Formats: sequence, C-alpha cells, structure tokens
Amino acid sequence: EITTRLVGSEMCIRDRAFVFAFSNNGLCREFHVSAVTGSNQNTGDAQYPLKTIQAAAERVLPGDKVIVHAGVYRERVNPIQGGTEKQPIIFQAAEGEKVEIKGSEVIKKWKHVNRHTWMVKIPNSFFQKFNPYSDTIYGDWLERGSWSHTGNVYLEGKPLKEVPTLDSLVFVGYNKPLWFTKVEQDTTYIWANFIGQNPNIKEVEINVRQSVFYPEKPFVNYIHVRGFYMSHAATPWAPPTAEQPGLVGTHWSKGWVIENNVVSFSKCVGITLGKYGDEWDNRSESAEAFVNTTKRALQNKWNKENIGSHIVRGNTISHCGQAGIAGSLGAIFSTVCENEIHNIGLDQPFWGYEIAGIKFHAPVDMLISHNHIHHTEGGIWLDWMAQGTHVTRNLLHDNKVQDFSLEVNHGPILVDHNIFLSPGLAQIKLSQGVSFVHNIIAWKIWPTGTKDDRQTPYLLPHDTEIVGLHDCPCGNVSYYNNLFLRVDMTPYNNCVLPVRMSGNLYLSKAIPSAKDENFQKDALSDDKFQIVHEEDGWYLCVNVNKEWKQPRNIISVKDLGKADIPNQTFQQKGIPALFNKDYIGCKRKDKKLYPGAIEFKNTGIQKIRVF
Repeated sequence: EITTRLVGSEMCIRDRAFVFAFSNNGLCREFHVSAVTGSNQNTGDAQYPLKTIQAAAERVLPGDKVIVHAGVYRERVNPIQGGTEKQPIIFQAAEGEKVEIKGSEVIKKWKHVNRHTWMVKIPNSFFQKFNPYSDTIYGDWLERGSWSHTGNVYLEGKPLKEVPTLDSLVFVGYNKPLWFTKVEQDTTYIWANFIGQNPNIKEVEINVRQSVFYPEKPFVNYIHVRGFYMSHAATPWAPPTAEQPGLVGTHWSKGWVIENNVVSFSKCVGITLGKYGDEWDNRSESAEAFVNTTKRALQNKWNKENIGSHIVRGNTISHCGQAGIAGSLGAIFSTVCENEIHNIGLDQPFWGYEIAGIKFHAPVDMLISHNHIHHTEGGIWLDWMAQGTHVTRNLLHDNKVQDFSLEVNHGPILVDHNIFLSPGLAQIKLSQGVSFVHNIIAWKIWPTGTKDDRQTPYLLPHDTEIVGLHDCPCGNVSYYNNLFLRVDMTPYNNCVLPVRMSGNLYLSKAIPSAKDENFQKDALSDDKFQIVHEEDGWYLCVNVNKEWKQPRNIISVKDLGKADIPNQTFQQKGIPALFNKDYIGCKRKDKKLYPGAIEFKNTGIQKIRVF
C-alpha cells in the first residue's frame, strides 16, 4: 500500500516501511525510535519503530532523519555513516517529547555495610570492553587527582563524590555522600554512602559508557543532534594533545550541528569538537610537542575542506568536571552561540590546566557569541592559534577563577560587547593582535612579564597552514570604549609592542594605564553591576550615571589596525564595519556614547534583560 501526504512544503510518500520525503535536497527517509514500543526487528517507520537509536544509526544514509520518541535510552550512539552538506543525517527528539540518552545503568542488589555505607559487587563482564571503575583520569597537563576514575555514582540524579580510600568513606566521611571503588580480576566493588537512603528503593545509577553520542571513527561528517537530554558519561581527561571524547562529540569531522540539547554530568567534557587519536596521545606535554601535534594534524586533513565548520547552538551544559565545550584543532571555522554553561570544574577530585566553560585550542575564524557562562572555574579560555576569532555579546559572571583567558595567541582576536563581571584574574596580556571594544569588564589582569618565550604558530589568514613560529611579547592590543569596574590597566605601561586605548571609562576602583591618554574617570560611582535571575531570564542591574555618556567615536573595524605577527586585519566575514549596535542590538545614534556593552536609554537604577 502506498499513500501520499504533504509535510510542510514537502511531498511525502509512505509505503509499508518508510516515509520518503521529497525536498530540495532530494529523497530522504524517516526512521522512528521508541524505547517503549519499539523493536530492532521492526522496519523503523512510525507504526513499527526501532527500539534503540543505535539501530537507526546503523541504517541511515545521507538525507535521512531519525525521530526519537519519549523514553530513557541507555546506550552509546555511534554514528556509522555521515551525511553531506546538502543532505545531513538528522537525529532529533520528537516534537514535544522528552528523550533522555544516558551513559549510565541502574544498579540494584546493594548490601548494607554499616551506618550510611552500602556495597555492591558487579561482574566485570557487565562492563564488556570498557570499565569506568578501572579507567582513571590521566593525561597531559593533569596536575592532580590521577587516582580518580571516569565512573561516577548518582543517587536520584545527584552525583556522589569519589574518595581515594575506603577508610575515608566508611570512617572519616561516613556522614557525607561519597563513593569508593576497587576492581579485582573478575569483580568490580563499589562502596557508597547514601545518607539514610536505601539504594535498592531509590534510583541509583552508575556511569557505564565513555560517551553518549560520539562516532568511533573520524570523518563522520554532517550529523545534526537536536533536542535531547544527554547525561552520565565516563569521559576521559581531554588535553589538546590527545583524542577528545566528550559526552557528545564530533571526533575530527566536519559540519555537525549540535543544538537545543541539555547536556549534563560528564566526568570531564560535555561537548567536544576535538582531535583524533594517535600513538602520541598524552605524550606531548610541552610547547614543542604541541607544535608537532599541529604539524601531524596538517598531515591528517586539518583544513577547512575536511574539518570543523560545526554549529553548537542553544544547548544547556552543566555539571562537567573539565569543560562545558572543548576542542583542540577540530573547532576551526565553527560557531558556538546561545548556550548556557554552568557548574563546570567545581568540587572535583582532579584538577589540571584544561578547565573552563569553553576551552579551545586553534579556534581559527571562530565565532563565540551570545553564550551565558556562570558558576564555573573559568569562563572562556582560548589557547594557542586563536586567529580570526570573534568573541562577542557573551555574558559571564560568578566564575571562580577567571572569565577570560587568552594564552599565547598572535591574533587577530576581536572581543566586543561582552559583559565580564567575575572579579578573578584574566590571563590576556601575552597574546597579541587583540582588540577589546565596548565591553563591561570587572576582571583583573594577570601581572605577567613583558614576554612569553614559547614559540607558537601563526597561520595564513583564514587558513590552517603554518607560516611560522613566534614568541609572545606584550602589546599589539587596543582597548576602545570599554567600561572598567575594578581593572588595574598599569600592566600595559611597559609593553614591547604598541598599545592603543581611547574612550574608556574607569569607575572608582579601576586604574588607567599610562597608555590611555583619552579616558574618563568616575571616582564616585560604585562597581555594583549585578546579575539577577528571574522567571523569564537574567537581568543586569546597575545604577547609571548620566555623566558616563560623553563624546566618543563610533569605532570602525578599520580603527583596529591589524595583528602584526600574522599580518592580518580584523576585517572578515561577519565582522561589522561599524560597532554601532550594542549588546542587545540597539543602534548607537548620538555623537555622545556610553562606554561598555550597553547603550543605556535612561539613567539611575536600570534593570536590563541580558539572557
């Protein structure tokens, strides 16, 4: 039996097995998946859905769509086949239905030991090829906590904290939600304190899978992942010199769209746009070694034709141990926008130099826009080869260590219309070719010296080909029309390269640089810029002084000059010719302008929605 129907602007044909949709991209099929009513012996149409998402992943071809219906899917989705630019393969939650994909399993048969402590024995065969309780956190630039495991234990959705010894759980920490593990030849033992709860009645889950949605092989291109709740992955530490599996990840590919998902409780990284693996993984902890990693990547198709150009948009990412979004080399030409990232890198038993809400190495021609990052160890950290990178209209606050870090980059890097409200140190002084335009800035500058001797690559404009290596002297930076709350800008007084500053406002606790010859000082206004969360969004509350509005030039992209070391201007696709629109899109019209990200309409106490 064959019938036809209209779906939007597309004509569909249904036979006994599939819905075929004729669109501008050609013929495509719809596969349906239901954990409740499906079977992997079914054909996969709406009437006879498959049971697992992986079963659909093994059937799809370019242009096909997988529609997943409500339920909990405890599986790792390993896309086998990639799509094309015009015919991507789409995995999406059915409209209006909650679809959870988990890397965990529910565990019962706990035995009570004493007080709050319970123990369970699990046959090692349960874990098949990967046991997170024998897999420890390790790798380049991990500084402490290598005893920690990639596994985790959750009680009613909340994680317990791992401890290094059984004594510290049973005796010292008996009244705290902790867990400990030991793996023997045939058996995995887990002890946990459930603080008055019976784990055989309550839901207790443990990490079982390394990832939730991640292709085993690289170059699986043009995959779309939409609308899922994804959690509980035993992800490894993800330094820039190794393969970077995430709870969700692209694994050295091109053209993924990861949007409108809720990603949470990854042991290390939530979403990765990262590197492939090779025999040099986690054997390259030095500047010279990472240069060699980059050269090997060039031999492995690291270019615009084969890698990057991903979109990560509209996701909520939380409770990850290392990073919300990370990627080494694999994020080139990508867009990361409209994501909310929080509770990253906090209260973990391990620590290293790769922890941030967003952490990228080589974000070449990358747009990082309209993200909200809060309650993380660090906000945005761009490390090495940030060239042609645009960081705009992001909201950062309540981050523990820093909002922003630029480590040994040669630019150009444009940072405009951001709201940086965390008071920590910003490691920004020893990157060159940077322009800060119309930001609100509360952080303090890390008082580094005048030069970093590390020889780091610079590239052809809008390309990945290495032109040469250069050390990192201070300077070749500009600050225009920023509002500083408490920043001491005097570290720029003795830079090796030129520094340009103009139109900036310094509130009472902020200190101008000697390089800033045309600034405004407000010694009376305080620095109480507050972020308030209400039901319909996040609001900036501030007491606006009418004197802040002064004659200032509307900055043009030509005013920014160029990044001297790569000899590249800031002019490129997507960069406005004039910075005449503020954080919320209001146009600047007057000859008098406010400094900072917002062109205030009124004075006095203001409350403005910013996310």
